[in-house]
Amino acid sequence: MKTFKVTIPILVVAFVCMIGISSPIAETCETLSTGQRKIIPIAAFTANGNMPKLEAALVEGLDAGLTVNEIKEILVHSYAYAGFPRALNGISMFITVMDRRKEQGIKDEIGKEATAMSSDFDKNTYGHKVRNALVGRDISKRTGGYPVFVPIIDQFLVDHLFADIFYRDVLNHQERELVTISILAAMPGTEPQLNSHLRVSMNVGLTKTQIEDYLAVLREEVSEESAERATKSFNDLLGIGPVENIEKAVKVIKKGKSTKGSADYFTGNVTVESRFSSEKENSYRGGIVNFDAGTRTAWHTHPLGQTLIVTSGRGVVQSEGEAVQQILPGDVVWIPANVRHWHGATPDSPMSHVAISDSMNDSTVEWMEKVSDE
Repeated sequence: MKTFKVTIPILVVAFVCMIGISSPIAETCETLSTGQRKIIPIAAFTANGNMPKLEAALVEGLDAGLTVNEIKEILVHSYAYAGFPRALNGISMFITVMDRRKEQGIKDEIGKEATAMSSDFDKNTYGHKVRNALVGRDISKRTGGYPVFVPIIDQFLVDHLFADIFYRDVLNHQERELVTISILAAMPGTEPQLNSHLRVSMNVGLTKTQIEDYLAVLREEVSEESAERATKSFNDLLGIGPVENIEKAVKVIKKGKSTKGSADYFTGNVTVESRFSSEKENSYRGGIVNFDAGTRTAWHTHPLGQTLIVTSGRGVVQSEGEAVQQILPGDVVWIPANVRHWHGATPDSPMSHVAISDSMNDSTVEWMEKVSDE
């Protein structure tokens, strides 16, 4: 079976070296430490329910210097991604391992306890802050997707996962993401989440070399299948595809039916046509947007910025706090990431532009309030 080499510039190694990492996790900033490598099979075998291999991985983790509380925390964290049954089975196996080692006279280091929360701790504020830091942008006020469709699940994620669990400082955020991507790689059908958490792993400072170490441990100690799943997700994240899957023919996307822009996001009659997207997952998307005279978008931001290419008419664009600028055919507008702005047609002319945005966590835009007539 072929594997494909992944390439990415090493990310802020100096920053990674400054992040506090619990002992014995921290040994080097260039590759995964011995302790970090031992996290991977413990999390993976907990997730896929392979108890004999989990037993061996727990013993190896303790022998390598992981503390009892660090392993407990891996198993606690696992329930959020693999479910209570798998996590409780893993905890039961750990009890068996600890009882056997006690009988053998082996004394394992217990390790630090999690810092207790104060009685007035604001879980919601802390949870939003943690999640925003992990994904690299503010997603506290989502206007679509699961937070709008089922708000309570987002509350559980914020208040419990990103507050109750992530507040526990037995593991740091790098270690927790290593647990998460190991769980997701071991579970078929979780590729979208694996893609997202590999990106988060890079956001919290895991380098290209460390992720390559993670892939190697999956291949050597967990399974070829899990390694292939994670390798494909990482290659997709970096825009690297298998050679045999590269298309050799030009692809033409025919003009489709125009759709009316939502009244929630536009003032006036706006239509979108000729939508397009990259063949690579989590890459750019776009379309041709047509504004009647005097129509405009609501305030909004783009997580990775946006490019507009004006094709006809006369338009205007404004970023918050700046003057309105006129845009004409042939003008190219660049909107930086997370900058509040709006754009539309002048009062006396329609305007059309091509809009191109990159996707982050399957989102290209965050819509906000309407722009006033004033």
